[in-house]
Amino acid sequence: MLSLIQTEFLKLKRKKFIWFMFIPALLMPLVAVLYFKAGSQVDLTPIKFYRWTAFSYTTWLILPFVLGMLITMLVYQEVENNLLTQLWIVPVGKLRFIISKFYVMWLYSICFMLICASGSIVIGSVSGLIEITNTSVLNLILKCLEIGALLPFGMIPILALATTQKGYILPVSTTIVYVFFGFILLMGNMYLHPLSSVIGVLMRNIEGVVMKDPVQIWKALLSITLWSGTSIALAINVLRKGKVL
Repeated sequence: MLSLIQTEFLKLKRKKFIWFMFIPALLMPLVAVLYFKAGSQVDLTPIKFYRWTAFSYTTWLILPFVLGMLITMLVYQEVENNLLTQLWIVPVGKLRFIISKFYVMWLYSICFMLICASGSIVIGSVSGLIEITNTSVLNLILKCLEIGALLPFGMIPILALATTQKGYILPVSTTIVYVFFGFILLMGNMYLHPLSSVIGVLMRNIEGVVMKDPVQIWKALLSITLWSGTSIALAINVLRKGKVL
């Protein structure tokens, strides 16, 4: 397994597009500066600024969409270059293959949120909007690490779908719909969707964020487990039959 994961990261060195996909991590910090500068906020606190930069649309929409695109493109390029056939000949277990892709997505997610945190600190400080303190910086970094580490679990169904497809159109279009409904259900019944369940858990203890109902962690974990387990099982079944769509 470790050698397979190491191989995944060696392959990433040749994929230049993944570096450009870090750019959206700085989108909300820049938008927040423009918004608060235009509004002349005199009572702006670091946590309020960070809610805009890292704890809102970056978590709800931007990062899930980026992760969906990332894993879709990684799998698509391997299918296009006929690498999957070589992996099955080795042989590499189907579950190990999916886990290795998840690990790449998981680490990428953490790096993305750390870039967002760094951008929030630097842009907030340079703009003069907020006063940087050790406590606020530490809280931001810890929360961004939590978001980066947990949110990929809400994207496992997209990962499973991507591994069963020869093309990228269905996974990409599904990612858009999947992320959109995850965002909508966040203020509805979040437990119907694994992504909204993960985000609900992440948002439950952020100052100033008000959820419709108290987050029940066991329901969220149950939703994530059922969706993830079912999607992985279906993907493995498709891969074992050699019926990649």
